[in-house]
Amino acid sequence: MIIDKKYIVDDNNKKLAVQLSIETFRKIEEALENYSLYQLMNEDKSEILSVAEAKEYYQNLENESSIQ
Repeated sequence: MIIDKKYIVDDNNKKLAVQLSIETFRKIEEALENYSLYQLMNEDKSEILSVAEAKEYYQNLENESSIQ
């Protein structure tokens, strides 16, 4: 993934922040969520969810993140 970014700098050209397009931010956010879900699924193999349960669980995660 190519990340188109713009740096916010101070008067001394010291990088202070990064500005991303909302599209790029959403792609990064989705990648992090997918990675986190993958890690969570591999943590505990004792609780295996059906496809429907997994979709419901993931939808709840999405709803919680949109509230914040």
